[in-house]
Amino acid sequence: MRLWHESLIPRLPTQQLCGQHRECAALRGRGWGRRHSVVDYVFNYPASMLYRYHMLVIDEMERRGYSVDPLWRFPRYRGKRCEPWDDMGYEARAYPEHNAQYLDECIENLRSKGVDI
Repeated sequence: MRLWHESLIPRLPTQQLCGQHRECAALRGRGWGRRHSVVDYVFNYPASMLYRYHMLVIDEMERRGYSVDPLWRFPRYRGKRCEPWDDMGYEARAYPEHNAQYLDECIENLRSKGVDI
């Protein structure tokens, strides 16, 4: 799974949006540090960047009327099976990898799945 370009989050179909929440939850939990070719770049930055991205996803889900466990709003929370982060670092910006080229790749990937954004 990939993290979609941030600008696409409000436009993602429900299936992809909910998938983003599951991916973020997995990465924040036991998936943190586990290499995967599509999302490896996430581990090059402080966990706070993933948290910030996850909040964009959760905000959109709630805007659409979905209910998300409020524990995910706590920055240090990593799920029921992981200890909270001691130090998440802090980075308020978006992933630099989420540039115009990545946006085009995401749009093309969605088109290949039959999703026209």
